[in-house]
Amino acid sequence: SFLSPKLENKTKGKLQKRICQVVLDHFEKQYTAELGNAWSSVRDVLTSPLCWQHSVLLNRFSPRAELENGLRVQGYQPAFRGGLPYLPAALRCYIRRTPGRFPAQKHRAGKLKEYYLLNAASLLPVLALEVKDGESVLDLCAAPGGKSVAILQCACPGRFHCNEYDDLRARWLEETIESFIPEPLINVVTVSKLDGRHIGDLKPELYDKVLVDAPCSNDRSWLFSSDIHQATLRLIQRKELSYLQFHLLRSAVKALRPGGSLVYSTCTLSRAENSGVINLILNSCSNVLPVDISGMGRAVSQEFAFLGGLQRHELLVLPERGRAWGPMYVAKLRKI
Repeated sequence: SFLSPKLENKTKGKLQKRICQVVLDHFEKQYTAELGNAWSSVRDVLTSPLCWQHSVLLNRFSPRAELENGLRVQGYQPAFRGGLPYLPAALRCYIRRTPGRFPAQKHRAGKLKEYYLLNAASLLPVLALEVKDGESVLDLCAAPGGKSVAILQCACPGRFHCNEYDDLRARWLEETIESFIPEPLINVVTVSKLDGRHIGDLKPELYDKVLVDAPCSNDRSWLFSSDIHQATLRLIQRKELSYLQFHLLRSAVKALRPGGSLVYSTCTLSRAENSGVINLILNSCSNVLPVDISGMGRAVSQEFAFLGGLQRHELLVLPERGRAWGPMYVAKLRKI
């Protein structure tokens, strides 16, 4: 069933959220300095939820011929049609230029969902990771589970370890995996609630691929904080996030076997949490090298707008009207 006009209005009502001025002022100062002219058009999108877009990631484990037809009728088209270095045939994602949200599916025990709604830029870290069948994979900060689900759309790992430190988020992650992944594949998935900073010591050199989708200042949601006190606290604690991200990344490097690769991602524009953290790791770990992902960036330049002037091992998706994806920072490293 697709959105009725009544539902459309209800969704629109929900989106008339109030912008938190404290956060906007903070971003204004920081991002004008860091992004220059690009900031005003990014701000325009981030502060207008009515122009936000959602992509529909199809679940290959659930039949869906009529779903694909329905999506096409509504103007959705397959994403990632450029010549990507890594694009498994099973990964099917639909996007459209116009804003609006496809209806979400409710969790029903024992029944697989047909699709997952997400920001299309969230798939870039997964595509950069290039998981192959049989590999041992770690998703270090996995909740709510969209990227874990996307990895399993791409390949069947020999072992897949999804970790989430936060109790509530870990339950959400388990539910997501149950909703999308059938037996017997679910048997290769382990969900743990460990402190990600210690996984490298607990499981040294165990994984071929590691994804660190780090906790970060979530620019999209922070702008709409309803509690000013909490928002102010977040902004004060923001400086400490890069320490946490650095320690998570260092743990990921330890968990990676030599020759293995890792992808680091965030959904913030903040330089300290993006390039800053990657540069710290490259300067402090002599066994890690940057991996060029500029080819992937070029292949998806139809769908996404990127910030110029970055290194070849990193990409930053900037939201713009008609391509309101991101922010999403992606960087790739290899252990030697």
